Amino acid sequence: MAHVRSKPNILVTGTPGTGKTTTSSLVAEATELRHINVSELVKQKNLHDGWDEEFECHVINEDLVCDELEDMMEEGGNIVEYHGCDFFPERWFDCVVVLQTDNSVLYDRLASRGYMGSKLMNNIECEIFQVLLDEARSSYSEDIVMVLQSDCVDDISRNVSALIEWTKNWRPRS
Repeated sequence: MAHVRSKPNILVTGTPGTGKTTTSSLVAEATELRHINVSELVKQKNLHDGWDEEFECHVINEDLVCDELEDMMEEGGNIVEYHGCDFFPERWFDCVVVLQTDNSVLYDRLASRGYMGSKLMNNIECEIFQVLLDEARSSYSEDIVMVLQSDCVDDISRNVSALIEWTKNWRPRS
């Protein structure tokens, strides 16, 4: 029999620059959920297969990441943030949040982070074609996927409030 979690697990996904870290950390503070930034975890624990020169990032080892997270996810009470979502076990999450940002806003955010050339354009195209929304919808049950606009501070605070409210109302599935 599967263990019934007493606290929910939330996945926050979206193209880089959509506000995943800001949103996740604010919700975590307000709800006492544990914030797990998968990109940071990959760096800290060497859960990668080296460096991708073209995209200037680590090549994530999805199996190692899932092994690392398994116990925490079984326990519950996590907000996991990553710009991908199709490799996590479906059973881990009670809510999958896809943050979306208007392209002109996203372009400026990524450029100010030093994104250039193909890395910048690939991320903008990823947002235009709603790659992460499609990934979330094909990987998780439609009724747990929540799409939130994340263009400005007002959007972020509205999203944070909605997620805090969702967390308060969450009940374990028996």
